[in-house]
Amino acid sequence: MKRYGFNMLWMFYWQGKAAAKPSMKQLDFIAKRGFNFIRVPMDYRFWTKDFDYLNPDERVFEKIDSYLTACRERGLHMSLNLHRAPGYCINNIEIERHNLWKDKQAQDAFVFLWEGFARRYKGISSDELSFDLLNEPPDIGENGFTRKRHEKVMRRTIDAIRAIDADRLIILNGIGGGGVAIPELADTGTIHSGRGYAPYTVSHYKAEWTEMPKGYKWQKPVYPGIMDGELWDKTALKEYYKLWREVETSGVEIHIGEFGCYNKTPNNVALSWLGELLEIFGEYKWGYALWNFEGAFGIVEHGRPGAKYEMLDGFKVDRELLELLLSNMI
Repeated sequence: MKRYGFNMLWMFYWQGKAAAKPSMKQLDFIAKRGFNFIRVPMDYRFWTKDFDYLNPDERVFEKIDSYLTACRERGLHMSLNLHRAPGYCINNIEIERHNLWKDKQAQDAFVFLWEGFARRYKGISSDELSFDLLNEPPDIGENGFTRKRHEKVMRRTIDAIRAIDADRLIILNGIGGGGVAIPELADTGTIHSGRGYAPYTVSHYKAEWTEMPKGYKWQKPVYPGIMDGELWDKTALKEYYKLWREVETSGVEIHIGEFGCYNKTPNNVALSWLGELLEIFGEYKWGYALWNFEGAFGIVEHGRPGAKYEMLDGFKVDRELLELLLSNMI
């Protein structure tokens, strides 16, 4: 998993509209710079109506086929991810009818979906396609989540996929929103996917969807420096990934499936933090995928205060950020 690239939000959040078409212009830009990884977070509601999990509209899967074709044509590995799964999403969980951690309906549906993808893409090399089972499982105690329940669902799903396609590359996200290592699943032969959002008060400064404590007052981001009473610098970042490094010693490969900085953080602070974060990923030889390409976290017109852009192949690009991404690829 020495793979580097971007999250593409073509099927990220269903709002009653069809999924987006893949942008060939964006993919051409990405491939031309030597990136080789595209993560596609998906919302199951694009193909499921009224929680009828076992009767998907398979015509929607043709759109996923088009994503895979576009990536394969450019030598880009595509990683399919369930961002919203039956019974769970890190955002707006209240709209779900069932609970992935407690309800058989949701668990059966989760396995059913991945079995379907396994059959559909059997024969596609794992060099070109991986399955990222579930985006950012929650903290212990949230919505009935426990490590034991999570492990049971993941093991069942891994076994179901491998019964159909024994060679499929499978990725598991850390728990606690993706940031907490999962040594209990180190024996599954899967890639473990971490996050690059610490400190959250830098990466998500004033993000409107964050659930901060009532009355919380955002501190203007600094890096390196003290945020919410805690010193954050390169040493602190390495300490944050200590448990991930310990899991790695058992033979698990680590990939950072998401990282990035929201556009309310001043760009000089964002670049200072991202620079040291990427240096660590480079030192550890971990691949990574920025959230996202074009948008508030991306390299194209992200809008962070003080940013400077350069026109490259028709895009207004934060060239400094692009160079940080490229310089830490192994």
